[in-house]
Amino acid sequence: MASAQAHLDKAENRKFFQNLWRTDLMGTLKADPPFWCFALWCGPCSSYVLRKRALYGDMTRYKCCAGYMPCSGKCGESRCPEFCLVTEVCCCFGNSVSSTRFLLQDEFNIRTTKCDNCIIGFMIVLGQLACLCRIAACLTGDEGLEDAAHILTCLSDMVYYSVCACMQTQHKVELDKRDGKFGDPSPMSIPPVQQMSRIDQPYGPTVGYPPAYGTPYGQPQPPHQGYPASAPPLAPAQAPGFPPPSASAYPPPGPYPPQQQPGYWR
Repeated sequence: MASAQAHLDKAENRKFFQNLWRTDLMGTLKADPPFWCFALWCGPCSSYVLRKRALYGDMTRYKCCAGYMPCSGKCGESRCPEFCLVTEVCCCFGNSVSSTRFLLQDEFNIRTTKCDNCIIGFMIVLGQLACLCRIAACLTGDEGLEDAAHILTCLSDMVYYSVCACMQTQHKVELDKRDGKFGDPSPMSIPPVQQMSRIDQPYGPTVGYPPAYGTPYGQPQPPHQGYPASAPPLAPAQAPGFPPPSASAYPPPGPYPPQQQPGYWR
């Protein structure tokens, strides 16, 4: 019970992560079309490659479903991690994709946008609706309902595999960013083993990501998600649109109001 609550707390805190995916789900096909096609037509293979790459190629770090399921660590992963990962991606494909996603989110402090959440939620709801319609068709024996269930099932499968391909492409692009494949001269270093633990680590490790907040005012902000560093704020006298500072003080010295000069009308 405590472990399940820890997982729920971890999922809830992902809403407050500050970094974003390099590309959203809508832009994954444009970001990497070859890998998107590979993930669509060979989903388990791409899931295997991405999980191993997310673990920095070190399979001694591997746990079933990345440590997010009750069976994690109890399936003999330490004796044969490669075989266990093959079994995971073939028999529990959806869980393998989601586990890699959670692994990257927790390691790099990444939150999912509302648009991406809507796409994933639509995929889940459509699958549940197709399942309920199939059950109702089996119970009633109605041919019309059976046809509707078949159409919904086909539509649900199409959405499921296409969204999973988008998610895996999103993960691949993020790993490319981590490994410095976008021209970053300093790719992220491998975190210690203890940072790969999903429950007992502190939230939001900062491996390769700058902090979102905490920089004092007047200091240049660190680059965030590929954006250039911002310049320090200008003083009012330096800001464009302000007149240059004058040597004369204001108000002028002397009594106030100033004395009238002779010859002026009152």
